[in-house]
Amino acid sequence: MTSAVQAYTYTGPSVLADGRLGLSTSGGTALSGPRAHPRFFSGLLTHAAPAAAGLLAVADVALTRYHQPRPGWTRDPVVTCDGERLRFESFSACGGVYARLDVLALDGDVLDRGTTNVDVNGPLREALARVGGKDPLHVGVGADELTVTTLDGAVVEKKVPLPSRWLRGFAEVQVMAAGWDLRAELAGPQAVRFLRSLPKGARSTLWAVPAGRDLRLSSAAARGGVCLPGTGRVATLLPLLRFAKALRVYGPADGSSTASAWELELPGMRYTLAVSPQPSRGFSGEGQVLDDLATDEAGADADVVGMLLNFEPTVELGLLADRSGLPVERVRAALTQLGTSGRVGYDLHEAAHFHRELPYDKDQVAELNPRLISARKLVEAGAVRLLPDGQAEVTTGGGVRRVAVGDGTCTCPWWFDHRGSRGPCKHVLSARIAVRLAVEATP
Repeated sequence: MTSAVQAYTYTGPSVLADGRLGLSTSGGTALSGPRAHPRFFSGLLTHAAPAAAGLLAVADVALTRYHQPRPGWTRDPVVTCDGERLRFESFSACGGVYARLDVLALDGDVLDRGTTNVDVNGPLREALARVGGKDPLHVGVGADELTVTTLDGAVVEKKVPLPSRWLRGFAEVQVMAAGWDLRAELAGPQAVRFLRSLPKGARSTLWAVPAGRDLRLSSAAARGGVCLPGTGRVATLLPLLRFAKALRVYGPADGSSTASAWELELPGMRYTLAVSPQPSRGFSGEGQVLDDLATDEAGADADVVGMLLNFEPTVELGLLADRSGLPVERVRAALTQLGTSGRVGYDLHEAAHFHRELPYDKDQVAELNPRLISARKLVEAGAVRLLPDGQAEVTTGGGVRRVAVGDGTCTCPWWFDHRGSRGPCKHVLSARIAVRLAVEATP
């Protein structure tokens, strides 16, 4: 597995003292352009305890390997300020759990809009764990001038290896989530009772099945149920239950995947967890982005659509289509392309995309989808032969693979193992690329 090394440099450590939470920032993008230490927000969060607990939960996910646990590197959460909220995001070290805290109730000054990483260190984690009561909490995302001068130029540097599957996960989550629906909603007391009834640390797959105003657990798939593969992977919800106002559960209506998302409504904020189809299976290998990325126009469309993004709270497909002059389907494919470099996420509660700019090296993005790279090489090598019945033959070192271009079936071992549940194989992708090239070449 390839890894990139992400370097974080902070003017000083994030601290919590006397009711003031100062979050140090590192290398990000703002409306005013790239910044080494952008400043986004300074003001009050009236719900201090749930905010502290939620930020700690996001940081806990970044610290954890749920599959084959072992000590690893702490990955600092990403924060986006869109002028109306702060979104804190992280991915687990194993790539199978995505967490986001949306802080909606901001009472202060929005200094800029954009995305950066924030330092969450050991002492800050301990301080956040001690926050309680209903006292207001002052939050600064990015140090103000006074704080910078009192730090005497102190610098905190971190170099963290980021596996390529971790980066690809951000793109896969937003594509999968865009196809999920709200499957169940529980009021606070029912949510607390259900989540506390989950087997602790279990790695088995269970189903949450609607039962009146409640949910019941089942060991088998049932009508209307939502899959929870590995109950231990939603453990960061438990410390938040004392603040829970509601629980919403999302999943695919057609049962095409066993992945799901679990959203806790908290005072003035929401905490969302998305879990991959299996504890051993990260989001990075799902392959849901590949068909969109394989289109020849996706890269150019992404350049056009990307210029129209402005850190809006929600991205409206219809409005982007009007502004760009592109059909909605091509706008959606362009957003998928932008998602591979971390520029787009998806909010299930809003049922809409949102803009962010993850501070990753964009030169590595093209290398994050080896299946697509292999498919293009097959086409360039002339290994694809299109047949008149909507079929294709793809010649590889392992033999000739027969592909049904329309439904995406293939005779390769990879397809028989996954049967489309993890996106198209390289042979199907190469055949679809070849079909498009043939259509374009036809007068």
